[in-house]
Amino acid sequence: MYRPVATTTRGGVPTDSGDSVVTLDQVPRWIDSDVRYLYENEDPNSDYADPLSTASGSEGNANGIVSKFPVDHEINSKIYLWRGDPWNLEVDAVVNSTNENLDEAHSSPGLHAAAGPGLAEECATLGGCRTGMAKVTNAYDLPARRVIHTVGPKYAVKYHTAAENALSHCYRSCLELLIENGLQSIAMGCIYTEAKNYPREPAAHVAIRTVRRFLEKQRDKIEAVVFCTTTSSDTEIYKRLLPLYFPRDNHEEEIARLKLPADVGDENGETTTAERKIRIKPLPNAKVSSPRTPQASVDLSVSNLGLSRRSSSYLGAFLDPAFMSLIKDPDQRRREQWEKTAQAQNSWNCFKMLGYGELGGPALSAAEEYTLHSRYLAKANSMNLSEIAEMKIVYRGGVDSEGRPVMVVVGAHFLLRCLDLERFILYVVKEFEPVIQKPYSIVYFHSAASLQMQPDLGWIKRLQQILGRKHQRNLHAIYVLHPTFGLKSAIFALQLFVDNVVWKKVVYLDRLLQLFRYVPREQLTIPDFVFQHDLEVNGGKGLIVDPRTKYVYQRP
Repeated sequence: MYRPVATTTRGGVPTDSGDSVVTLDQVPRWIDSDVRYLYENEDPNSDYADPLSTASGSEGNANGIVSKFPVDHEINSKIYLWRGDPWNLEVDAVVNSTNENLDEAHSSPGLHAAAGPGLAEECATLGGCRTGMAKVTNAYDLPARRVIHTVGPKYAVKYHTAAENALSHCYRSCLELLIENGLQSIAMGCIYTEAKNYPREPAAHVAIRTVRRFLEKQRDKIEAVVFCTTTSSDTEIYKRLLPLYFPRDNHEEEIARLKLPADVGDENGETTTAERKIRIKPLPNAKVSSPRTPQASVDLSVSNLGLSRRSSSYLGAFLDPAFMSLIKDPDQRRREQWEKTAQAQNSWNCFKMLGYGELGGPALSAAEEYTLHSRYLAKANSMNLSEIAEMKIVYRGGVDSEGRPVMVVVGAHFLLRCLDLERFILYVVKEFEPVIQKPYSIVYFHSAASLQMQPDLGWIKRLQQILGRKHQRNLHAIYVLHPTFGLKSAIFALQLFVDNVVWKKVVYLDRLLQLFRYVPREQLTIPDFVFQHDLEVNGGKGLIVDPRTKYVYQRP
């Protein structure tokens, strides 16, 4: 899709900024793209195909599920995906992500330099802009005709629903201004910003589904929407998510049924919250009478006549008990969850008695795990966790013998008494995120770890849920060096009661030389006490340790 695009200059000469102008017909359309992301090689019925599986997708069968975003070739023909700055595109309007003051310092990089000083002068006369809203100005030296300015929301995990709806309103306001000004094509960069801590992938979901819902209603008034990306990570995200909301054939539509998030918004793309819906229950002993036509007085005006016809019997036709009753009251559902939690806490728990921690409780769905992981990742990216990194409990190694990246865990460094477990989870999520995107391995040094207090298995289960199913699917092996009987029994409990898939990948190793068969020595940073422990446990038989390089050799 991202083949080299031939560019033309406006009027045969370069623009004032020195960049060439790219016309819309030179940008490949989404419907014409031959790009098929990795969904092509995945099993649609796999439980671990992608972290965006819906609750219905967990059933393993998409048959009978109505597609939320069916194939629509007319809408697809209006979508473009382009890698580059939108300021170089010759479209009717480009979108600028800015702040409430519309100042140059917080605008999209490169916009004011390309547009010239006139843009900043006009922005100063607009009186600012509220979050989620948009305002329009002239484009000045840009190839576009107009610039639409919008203010993206700040992201906080606690108020993520409000942030999602505000971001959705940003995109919708831009498209509404496009139509109001008689324009038909628009180039939209990523409105969310790193400075506001908005996670990239959840924001891309909001952007794409909002545009899709808007085009379903206003397809006749918009000719082109260009999603512009400036980083490789954003490009990959959009290439992966566009088939879910703009499927180009029946196969992509089938995949989308299984991989769409559980909440894809309402008819406008905004996030829906079940607890905030109005809940009306039928009145006791209420009987729905047949509608009657009231006798209107001849003295009534036309307006009063209309009001008089809205009698109680008229409204009674709409207060149908079948309409007013819900499948399950959210308040009742929440009360049942509280009762189950209290019962679990008060009841006898064999896992706690054995010292394993809280291993009970229902399993999370794929959508719940994905939401949980996104929230922790967003929070981790906004915090300084340097004190956790200095403890060297978890750090990145090199690659194993087959080229897979390796994460190293040192059990003896896990000082439970002086460690904030919640901050440690945030650090683990942040460090593992770039690694778990592809197959990887874990090396765990249990050397001398039995001397330190370790977290219980309930905490490990929670950490695994936060890391999500991508971690489960891409994990190749866990190489455990110097395991003890207590550790083996704990892992056996994890296999039985937590996850039989992940913990079956554990490989026990008694000697360092055995580890080096799987991960080369030069690919690992090994603490000194691990070598000492290996010599103490194995007696150093047949081994030579270089005191300078810490290399272990087989005695000739």
